[in-house]
Amino acid sequence: MSNGFVDLAIADDGWKAALPDLAVLADQGARLALDSAGLQAADWSVCILATSDAEIARLNHEFRGKAGATNVLSWPAFDLVRERPGALPELPPRPDSGLRCPLGDVALALQTIEAEAKNAAIPLKDHVIHLILHGCLHLLGFDHRIDEDAETMERIEGEALARIGVPDPYLRRDPGRSAAP
Repeated sequence: MSNGFVDLAIADDGWKAALPDLAVLADQGARLALDSAGLQAADWSVCILATSDAEIARLNHEFRGKAGATNVLSWPAFDLVRERPGALPELPPRPDSGLRCPLGDVALALQTIEAEAKNAAIPLKDHVIHLILHGCLHLLGFDHRIDEDAETMERIEGEALARIGVPDPYLRRDPGRSAAP
């Protein structure tokens, strides 16, 4: 399924039953990421694979050398750097007028995401939008390997999700953390 901006491939039919409106959620989550970076969806494209834990585990092993499933994986088209820890990454090069430039690919693992949502007692829809936003932010050069970068990424995610009425997932995880101004 493609709306021009998000190309969604559903490789596990469980997604259709769990979230019949996944295409809408994919578009919404990806747009939140672009909006957070000040980019226009008309200039970019994102591919999202909605798949199973088994396929994510295979991809995780193949591309990251890690065993087992994870909730989301991202493959950015650009190597966007930050000047210092916690800084915003540089923006991708603007595409030629009238052309869409691919930002990269994101893959989601159904069973892991369902289990996480259930364990956190949050709506599956909210968790999926968050993970699509998270994966697309990785496409835009955001990371969370070090604390300063994680704080920046989490703040941006919380602010973006608040714009659509989804509670900050990091506040749920860490009730002692204060929301960013």
